[in-house]
Amino acid sequence: MYTQHLFDQLAELGLSEWAEKIKPTLSHRLSASHHGDVDKWQTALSQLPDATPTVVSLNQAAIEVGIEADLDTGQHTLLLNQLRQFHPWRKGPFDLFGHYLDTEWHSDWKWDRLVKDIAPLSGRKVLDIGCGSGYHCWRMRGAAADFVLGIDPTILFVMQYFALQKYIQDYHVAVLPLGIEDLPEQLNCFDSVFSMGLLYHRRDPMTHLQELKNCLRDEGELILETLVIDERHGEVLIPEGRYAQMRNVWSIPSVKTLGGWMKQAGYNKVRCIDVTVTSIEEQRSTEWMQFQSLVDFLDPNDHSKTIEGYPAPMRATLLAEK
Repeated sequence: MYTQHLFDQLAELGLSEWAEKIKPTLSHRLSASHHGDVDKWQTALSQLPDATPTVVSLNQAAIEVGIEADLDTGQHTLLLNQLRQFHPWRKGPFDLFGHYLDTEWHSDWKWDRLVKDIAPLSGRKVLDIGCGSGYHCWRMRGAAADFVLGIDPTILFVMQYFALQKYIQDYHVAVLPLGIEDLPEQLNCFDSVFSMGLLYHRRDPMTHLQELKNCLRDEGELILETLVIDERHGEVLIPEGRYAQMRNVWSIPSVKTLGGWMKQAGYNKVRCIDVTVTSIEEQRSTEWMQFQSLVDFLDPNDHSKTIEGYPAPMRATLLAEK
């Protein structure tokens, strides 16, 4: 499912040996022996209608691929039926041949909060860790990044990327079914590294910050977005059990504490560019994500608290340089 172009791009980054090493891993993780739904998803991919979109626009809120007139009535029905096989769609939105995929997250809002402050992506090699369906990877390419590598261990999200790639056909963007532990220990080659919505799921945040730094070239930029708490709630929150019904939330620092961690990990020019409380308009259930969402995880009588009584989700974006 991956073209030679991907491996050529990795070779340009000096990763030929690693690229050869991961080929069996990629093959295994996209097989039914690794995940029981892979055959269903592969069938859905194969049954997507063949079409050449007359328009592809990556640099807008809803990534646009094709217009309604590009498909006939039967193809529209087939497209929607197959796309629904990849439910739930969490990161987006997308506009595919006139169909608006209203995903759980308004990922465009997150993008708008950071894009004006980060180093321009034009011509850069970018790594997006925990990229989901690749929505932000496409936005990075729309901002003229030379090559974007996204990694995410959730196979469903990788399949969503393949569904989009069938029509976009831009092989300067690749999403691989990998976690950060699958990367070489010393990459030292990416101009920009994004870690968004991941730090709080790492048992040891300092180790994660070091892993991210090892992915960057000297003077490369880290873009880190994560849950934080207001300083009046302390330096760091260690939830007992779940947080907003999420498992494996190990620690949620204040912005000041997080900045201190980043400096301790060896980053320079650490700065916070945004702090935003997550609203039930930004994260919610939709036709394309019909499970419970944020409103179900907040105190029904006080949305400033989670259902467990912790401060409601608030996210900060920090930038730093290696």
